[in-house]
Amino acid sequence: MNTELYIIHFHQRLELYELSVKDPETFWGSIAKERLTWNKPFDQVRDCEITSGKINWFLGGQLNVSVNCLDVHVAKHPDRVALVWERDEPGTEVKVTYRELLETTCRLANTLKRHGVNKGDRVAIYMPVSPIAVAAMLACARIGAVHTVVFAGFSSEALAGRIQDAQCKAVITCNQGVRGGRFIDLKPTVDAAVKNCPTVQHVFVAQRTANPTPMGKLDIPLEEAMASESAQCAPEPMGSEEMLFMLHTSGSTGKPKGIVHTQAGYLLYAALTHQYVFDYHPGDVFGCVADIGWVTGHSYVVYGPLCNGATTVLFESTPVYPDPGRYWETVQRLGINQFYGAPTAIRLLLKYEESWVKKYDRSSLKTLGSVGEPINHEAWEWFYNVVGDGRCPLVDTWWQTETGGVCIAPRPAEEGAEIVPAMAMRPFFGIQPVLMEEKGKPISGNDVSGALCIGQPWPGMARTIFGDHKRFVDAYFKPYPGHYFTGDGAYRSKEGYYQITGRMDDVINISGHRLGTAEIEDALVRTNTPIPFAFVVLKEDPSLNHTAVVKELRGLVATKIAKYAVPDHFLVRIFTLPKTRSGKIMRRILRKVAMEQTGDLGDVSTLDDPSVVTEIIKAHAQYKSLTSQNKS
Repeated sequence: MNTELYIIHFHQRLELYELSVKDPETFWGSIAKERLTWNKPFDQVRDCEITSGKINWFLGGQLNVSVNCLDVHVAKHPDRVALVWERDEPGTEVKVTYRELLETTCRLANTLKRHGVNKGDRVAIYMPVSPIAVAAMLACARIGAVHTVVFAGFSSEALAGRIQDAQCKAVITCNQGVRGGRFIDLKPTVDAAVKNCPTVQHVFVAQRTANPTPMGKLDIPLEEAMASESAQCAPEPMGSEEMLFMLHTSGSTGKPKGIVHTQAGYLLYAALTHQYVFDYHPGDVFGCVADIGWVTGHSYVVYGPLCNGATTVLFESTPVYPDPGRYWETVQRLGINQFYGAPTAIRLLLKYEESWVKKYDRSSLKTLGSVGEPINHEAWEWFYNVVGDGRCPLVDTWWQTETGGVCIAPRPAEEGAEIVPAMAMRPFFGIQPVLMEEKGKPISGNDVSGALCIGQPWPGMARTIFGDHKRFVDAYFKPYPGHYFTGDGAYRSKEGYYQITGRMDDVINISGHRLGTAEIEDALVRTNTPIPFAFVVLKEDPSLNHTAVVKELRGLVATKIAKYAVPDHFLVRIFTLPKTRSGKIMRRILRKVAMEQTGDLGDVSTLDDPSVVTEIIKAHAQYKSLTSQNKS
């Protein structure tokens, strides 16, 4: 059966989806044979026992991920552009062909091998978005080492914690990063981190800028070492279920979890979702503006696009440097066809005049995508109508670090199928969403809400938490036995479409009704927030009357949801919220502030600006003082 042929004809998507959930062996087995290049074919499609968190795909098979991302394309079209490095300064982009990326990867791989990095060893990558960072990931994959990319904005403490958890043998970093017109020192952060990491034997230092950096006894100048290595490196054949990478994500308890992804299933799922969710076609320029430090960067900047032989953009800068037109100037200059970004950036940009968008030619755009959190209606409408001129499908994608790739999105779908604003809508092939009630029973029918679970395994899902499989099982498979628990709540509409309503730990029971934060925040934003205490950020406008704004917001929630959902408290004094660098609001911090439990805030290393927390605590104290005075 040629599954690939079926997928191309979107009118058959429903039949194909049915096949993918009813006969996953035939569906995934056929696609894996066609799409991946194997050293040794697999002899069993899957062996999974979801209750115990046992997940195995394509057993007996061997392949190398870097071969699938590089060598197969170099054999056919070596001079096709693999990477467009959109550097911080506009107009200074650098293009890297597949042949060049393969050579850089091999030199880097040989450098790692020469310094004792072998199959199974862990390597931390603490680098800005750049071709050398992508080559570092692929070099690890080539020799069978396991990479753990740490966002190059984390503190030395956060970096050390991740290096220690993974027991890394080496670290690859840069002297500095460049972002928003500023130089950011990276090497001193690594120096401070490795003092507490006895497993680290070498630190490889690349030069992003010409500024010198002090070198110690562990340090090796990376470009210098690579220059003396061969541009060829034999790829290590890897078993389908051997580790490809781990990526740490914040746990609600505070201790970051090392989420483990393996070789074949992850790569296949990243490539398939990249192609069909974003309607990627050969020759397109794919623009995902995420950092490689997040799973979005792994799946949709590096592995998915490169496995598909695409041209992928590496965005080093910020949405507002040198001005709020940066994204759209980049779209015009690079001819970007698919643009994939975070709602937090969209919300930031819609505060500015539309002229920052309109002055640039965006006619190359074919698909817009949103990732990281549910997108609110205002941001969706602006993105769709202003950026996309109402002509580009906007795919609001739902997925997680743990899922490996997009699980629910408006596309793929039949030609011209409707897209409902601010809704993820349709499950991807192989994904079987199940809504659960509190007692663990599946909820049937439509126009219902519950805990979002996935009913059967899929190739892209995480396999374990590094060094703690019990925590993995407890977090994802114990809450609803026989299902993967996402931690999110969802609503299934009358039409059978899915809408994410927010984290289940952000669901609050008010007057006997369970309400997700996403839906209440969406109501509030149409003029941010665990309920019943609303933390509200206003656009910078001195003419806004706080009392009038609060009155309007109360009315809005009462109208859009219900009177019982109106927050008791509105704090309208803060200028920003505690957000991770990927744009997610860290609501547990807000909850602890509101409940006056600020003694133990847990892990705040993933926050974009930890100083915000102090400001919020101070503003909350002033608010409490004021309200108690008013009461007396």
